[in-house]
Amino acid sequence: MPVRIDSGFPRGTDIVKVLAIGAQGVCVARPYIWGLGAFGQPGVERALEQIGAPSIRHLVAAMVRKA
Repeated sequence: MPVRIDSGFPRGTDIVKVLAIGAQGVCVARPYIWGLGAFGQPGVERALEQIGAPSIRHLVAAMVRKA
């Protein structure tokens, strides 16, 4: 069954985690908006670069640390 998350997460890392463990989609707002508000387009690019993967396809469950 496809899983899509309607965000509401406090941190961008939570978005990466659900994508890495198999969600097919996530609505992204906060990290994007914070980057945009702080530094414009370069801020958005920097926020997305901090994910550590060049694209969503490169996110894998091994990137998520289990507590």
